[in-house]
Amino acid sequence: MKTQLIRPPSGDPTLLPDIQRDRLRMPLSIGGIELASRFTLAPLAGYTNLPFRMSIRDVGSCGLCTTDLLNARAILQGSIRTRELMATCPDDRPLSTQIYGTGEEMAQGAKWLEGYGATFIDINMGCPVRKVVKGGGGSAMMCDTTGFTIAVVRQVVEAVKIPVTVKMRLGWDADNLTAPHFARAFEEIGVAAVTIHGRTRAQGFSGQVDLQGIRAVVDAVEHIPVIGNGDVRSVHDAERMLTTTGCDAIAIGRGALANPWIFRQLDNWLHTGDPGPRGTYDERLDFMVNHLGRMIDWRGEHLACLQFRKNATWYTRALRAGKAIQQVLVMLDTRATFDGIVERLRDQGPPTGWSEWDAGDSQITVPAGPIAHW
Repeated sequence: MKTQLIRPPSGDPTLLPDIQRDRLRMPLSIGGIELASRFTLAPLAGYTNLPFRMSIRDVGSCGLCTTDLLNARAILQGSIRTRELMATCPDDRPLSTQIYGTGEEMAQGAKWLEGYGATFIDINMGCPVRKVVKGGGGSAMMCDTTGFTIAVVRQVVEAVKIPVTVKMRLGWDADNLTAPHFARAFEEIGVAAVTIHGRTRAQGFSGQVDLQGIRAVVDAVEHIPVIGNGDVRSVHDAERMLTTTGCDAIAIGRGALANPWIFRQLDNWLHTGDPGPRGTYDERLDFMVNHLGRMIDWRGEHLACLQFRKNATWYTRALRAGKAIQQVLVMLDTRATFDGIVERLRDQGPPTGWSEWDAGDSQITVPAGPIAHW
């Protein structure tokens, strides 16, 4: 007989009821593997590589990290770029490796990753980007009415001994909200957990996350954990997600780019009621230094500096470093230039009014324009 999780009643966001807080304070287990926290790092294409994951782990309280999106076929073909994206190390655990594809290569790729040391296999059914969906992967898998998607997921589950999870959106568009159907079907074939981004593919990243849509997925399954995802950038956002949806955990993506301390804050809040501060000014500088250092170890100085440019925007906004410094870092070319900027920031100290207790968020940058052109 399946064990039914205690779900709070649906309704308007309020403070977490005691019965729900008590449940969430208990360790979360996915496929028999216990996580240290119910707050996880969601996969972000171009960001959740090994250097960033390890930097996040340094801060603490992240229950699970997920790789960048990996093409199952490219894994089997030995693609150099894909091997770089899936780079890991013994301290990078537990680790979920996210794959996408459309056919038998999904199961074969999952088996390869199991041998590689992955803790979980995560099947992507949420990516809205054209190059992924045009081949039938990502969000396109949610359009299937023939049973092919379920068969593909079943093949992956049966191919490996480690837990398999699925990350998806609510559906293709507002007229095709298929996530509850697939979540229920996936549970029946052995999927260990599902993560739901509370938007459709047609929405992209526009509008508000539909918490009632995530709630419908929670209500559709019997016992597997449902992980909510989308627009969680603060304790208030997390509380609203947990209370309204009844989900078992939260996956955080862009909110972690703006505030790498969010996992520690949320875990503290859940267990003590007090999230505590974000990173201090010097801690933020240290995070930035360690992140670039790891990127140089990973890809060499030239490529690391090029890739670090997009992260620099987040970091300089959080530090309120000013446009002049931001412009240098978004054109970063050498480690020496970076070290000079950091030394300058340390010498001048935080700007007037800056505080690690500041609840304000950096602007969350998301893809814009017609989704079909992404």
